[in-house]
Amino acid sequence: MIELYLFLAFILVAAIIATEIKDLLAAVISLGAVGFAVAIVFILVQAPDLAIVQIVVEVLTVVIFVAVILRTTHVDETIRKKLSGTQIFSIVLYAFFAILFLIVMFRSLQEMPDFGNPIMRVASEYIKLGLPKTGGANLVADVILDFRALDTLGEATVLFTSAIGVVALMRKSGRKK
Repeated sequence: MIELYLFLAFILVAAIIATEIKDLLAAVISLGAVGFAVAIVFILVQAPDLAIVQIVVEVLTVVIFVAVILRTTHVDETIRKKLSGTQIFSIVLYAFFAILFLIVMFRSLQEMPDFGNPIMRVASEYIKLGLPKTGGANLVADVILDFRALDTLGEATVLFTSAIGVVALMRKSGRKK
């Protein structure tokens, strides 16, 4: 369980670096590290299907960001102004919700069982009920399409949305020169 906390700390540090660094290419690399660490966290919490989707989306995102940065500028040239009252309130509100999130996450992670000891054992139910409930001959397809159809739909939606984002970013028509 300690490795999970280490990866979560790494994610927070890499995310802060990605938002604060001036070199955009380094920021993208840091953001990619966040995404791949999230994929490893998914593996640690026994969600390999989410890890695969995360890796695919992360690879596409990093490649697109690097391509855009290499065609434009490498340095963030925005000028940082003094913080206004609204911005300070936003930062305080963000910090409050971040701390609240970390507290809830820490408590939730304490309730998780050790690796290999899942809370629910559903595989035996899938095997026992697969053929009678679905009538399909392929148990893997039955589980994916019947028992876990909403998960599969969600994963397909993430991939489709990523592909649409790639098309929108890479299109040439409608771009101002």
